[in-house]
Amino acid sequence: MTMIETIPSSSRERRVGWLDDAVIYEIYPQSFADSNGDGIGDLRGVIDHLDHLVWLGVNTIWFNPCFASPFRDAGYDVADFEQIAPRYGSNDDLIALCAAAEARGIRVLLDLVAGHTSIAHRWFVEESGQAMAAGGGPVDGDRYIWRAAPADGSDPGEPWVAPTGQRPGYYYKNFYDEQPALNFGYARTDPDEPWRQGVDAAGPQANRAALRQIMAFWLDRGVAGFRVDMAYSLVKDDPDREATAALWRDLFSWLRQDYPDAVLLPESDMEAPVNVGVRSGFDGDFFLVNQAAHSALFNNGGAGSLWWLPEHKHCFFDADGSDGAGSLGKFLALWNEHLATNGPDRRVVLGTADHDYSRLASGNRGIEQLPAAYTFLLTWGSVPSIYYGDEIGMRYLPGLPDVEGSICYPGYNRAGCRTPMQWDDALPNAGFSEAADEAIYLPQDSDPYRPTVVAQLADSGSLLHTVRRLLSLRAATPALGVGSDQQVLVADYPFAYIRGGSHLVVVNPRRDPAEALVPELGGRAVERIEGAGVDIEGTRISAAGFGWAVFSLS
Repeated sequence: MTMIETIPSSSRERRVGWLDDAVIYEIYPQSFADSNGDGIGDLRGVIDHLDHLVWLGVNTIWFNPCFASPFRDAGYDVADFEQIAPRYGSNDDLIALCAAAEARGIRVLLDLVAGHTSIAHRWFVEESGQAMAAGGGPVDGDRYIWRAAPADGSDPGEPWVAPTGQRPGYYYKNFYDEQPALNFGYARTDPDEPWRQGVDAAGPQANRAALRQIMAFWLDRGVAGFRVDMAYSLVKDDPDREATAALWRDLFSWLRQDYPDAVLLPESDMEAPVNVGVRSGFDGDFFLVNQAAHSALFNNGGAGSLWWLPEHKHCFFDADGSDGAGSLGKFLALWNEHLATNGPDRRVVLGTADHDYSRLASGNRGIEQLPAAYTFLLTWGSVPSIYYGDEIGMRYLPGLPDVEGSICYPGYNRAGCRTPMQWDDALPNAGFSEAADEAIYLPQDSDPYRPTVVAQLADSGSLLHTVRRLLSLRAATPALGVGSDQQVLVADYPFAYIRGGSHLVVVNPRRDPAEALVPELGGRAVERIEGAGVDIEGTRISAAGFGWAVFSLS
């Protein structure tokens, strides 16, 4: 049933209501479940485990790209947007998965790689195979950005790459050399750089039409929307992102008319203006692991030494604690700034981790610290996104091989957060696959104490059961859901806040106990609903190390 409500104060004319209640579960398809024994996860494997997600309380799946690809970048180099990669199954398998998920109350989001393709895509094969009289410069109708070689014969350098086909000159890449940027035009043209075609040129307009066609193709087959990879990178030299925002507004106008219940969520961009999502029409924003707000909370791997990441060394959810409330104060300031700029109804997706960065259980953060983290993530008022395996505390594994472009920068390997799901130690490869060890997509965690779903199902005090209970509480308690009504009582250890005026949340993510006097609790009755290690006497909150709890107030 379509759920749309009017939000007069928002620049969006219509709002897809179901996203407010979404609990997103990100599945890296090659690592979740292998149904045919070839060592690589597939769609039929996901179908086989949908009941696990239902039991947990998940109602939305987000798949990383599962389209045809040579897998130079683990599927983010797409060769055919309308064909499921054979290793995952077929288009019919995805249709069957969407139907099976819908029958269980679960929606499916796909990853839409909007800004580039693989060099194996037929569009690129055709353009790179053309011998151009203009020396490889731009041609009207180009789907990619081409330039001729510099007059002095020098190599233009990054981000330009020489093609291997007949066409001379260079193409613009987005990430790896094998990922040529699609041509959505330039916000600013320059006669000295003739490859800067305007956004209304034939090639950019053809690519806009293709995005609409691709989305419609999959929406017609049962998907509920898309997470858009590099959403704000489409129009080049677009400093305020206004041209890119205009592109998305045009697509949203069509989407809301033809598919009113579909959602689009952008991969947020560190350099994007904070209100670009609203101006573009997107249904929410991601606070990604590689952004300052998430980094202030969680040190997913202690990767602060990597030049492209914000400071991670003194995060709030650290066993040793951060510098006073410094990192929490940083998060709260960024959160409040975001809502003040974008409106109090703006939805923010806050995840445990993702496919590009370390897991919640990584570095020095052990599984005993995760209940406090989940209590915050599932009651703060954001849209939660759980990375597969984080519900049992799977850990980031260092020292793995470079698989499908997992080492994108020296010193960091994304393979460590992409290891196979750990289902059952009584089965080969922890229940992920019956293939031989050497055929597995990535090595399994070899730790004899590794967590598994089956082991934690048998333990009512496990992290898995804790996450399930918190999700059940969230679903039954509107005050704990999406919204910007957080009343922060203590912005330190323990962190304490009230949601909806009726529920108190307390988390102490460090190992040392913490206490705080909270005058706002005076005269109110407090009853614990969930949690352990937190006591309240009058206006005093006492929290043991790693303590967490949710209380009702009256």
